[in-house]
Amino acid sequence: MNTLSTIIVDDENLARRGLSLRLAKLPEVEVVAECHNGEQALAAIAEHSPDLVFLDIQMPGMDGFAVVEQLQSDNMPMIVFVTAFDEYAVDAFRIHAVDYVLKPVEDERLQEAVQRALTHRERQDSARDKEKLLELVMGITGASASSVEQMAEGELRARSWPEKLSIKDGSDIQFIRVADIQWVDAAGDYMCIHAGGKTHIMRITMKQLEDLLNPEQFLRVHRSTIVNANGIVRAQTLNNGEFLLTLDSGQQLKVSRSYRDKVKHLIGG
Repeated sequence: MNTLSTIIVDDENLARRGLSLRLAKLPEVEVVAECHNGEQALAAIAEHSPDLVFLDIQMPGMDGFAVVEQLQSDNMPMIVFVTAFDEYAVDAFRIHAVDYVLKPVEDERLQEAVQRALTHRERQDSARDKEKLLELVMGITGASASSVEQMAEGELRARSWPEKLSIKDGSDIQFIRVADIQWVDAAGDYMCIHAGGKTHIMRITMKQLEDLLNPEQFLRVHRSTIVNANGIVRAQTLNNGEFLLTLDSGQQLKVSRSYRDKVKHLIGG
């Protein structure tokens, strides 16, 4: 088994020690560093390139969200927030957290978070394998990425796509018009769906949601982001090879290098 290299970040010594001892009992996890503030966390992540980071939110100086803001890139580790407060849950999902665990952490809940990280990594590996295969087929046939995908999924254009999504919140069910969706952020098995100026949390995987949306309208621009192409008003090239999209709402989204071929036509590339 390939273990998850892991860093623990918490300003409380007892909390770090307790989490480290409990993770040591899980064969799927290898703790490579422990940090007591955000600055240490950034340095340790740069040094170890961990798979997973258990990150406290409320820390003096640089809090957990500030740490993640400086890690937004294709090689950002998976983040599990560990906090005593549930008020940050929506914000955690917005910045692609794999899980959000409340203190005191129960053993069963900790194992669930680790399993979710393992599943998330498997999906990432599967997506990378698909991209490599796609590049190989493109090289052999000379076909474009979209042509290869359409050949592989023959029925794509014949499918009918739902006009609304149902989102359950406790006993309440909301219906969101698909045409109103501006973009989607993924956080593990939760999706933050931005539509009509509001954010709706939907428990569904990125793959499941992607299968519900017409790929001719909704573009996957990042491993954890889908955007409605109808709302894109500007696209520009960045120095690192990524693209930056601006939506009609003013929201700006980065297109990672892995997905840039899907939006090259928008900027004449």
